[in-house]
Amino acid sequence: MEEPRSTPEQFWKKMNGGQLALFLEAIGKTSGMKPNALAFVCIGTDRSTGDALGPLVGSKLAEFGYPHVIGTLEAPCDASNIAARLQEIPQGSIVIAIDACLGQKLSVGMYQVSNQPLAPGKSVGKDLPHVGDYTIAAIVNVDGPRQYNVLQTTSLYRVMNMADEVAKAISHAFPLE
Repeated sequence: MEEPRSTPEQFWKKMNGGQLALFLEAIGKTSGMKPNALAFVCIGTDRSTGDALGPLVGSKLAEFGYPHVIGTLEAPCDASNIAARLQEIPQGSIVIAIDACLGQKLSVGMYQVSNQPLAPGKSVGKDLPHVGDYTIAAIVNVDGPRQYNVLQTTSLYRVMNMADEVAKAISHAFPLE
């Protein structure tokens, strides 16, 4: 009789940028992930400051030379095209989904990470396809009424710094050879 395979416990964790690199390093070691087996789906648009985090990260990863990056400033992966863009994920890839989100005041600047799929657009009431084996959601501003307005008026400085942190954490955890 075959023993049942143990499945990893599902989790959502909040962490800072330094912890993000350690988290990615840990999941890379446990699953033996290599950059060519990964696909990064970087969700968002360059038309909204707060929602530009995904495309900023995607552009940085593409500049670094990561082979499977979906969603850059030049070719965003957003609500208008996400279903089609997800078809670009290479078969058998481990997918890390990256997006901005809104959260509590004390959580701004932190990251929600998970071994669960990302639900893009959830904070603004959209029902889009879930994506990813792992999620990195950057908390770029405070949640509240009029989320679109909050995203439009989010600090570009914060978003760019957080995008740098995510890209550096990925390059640390999954170095290109």
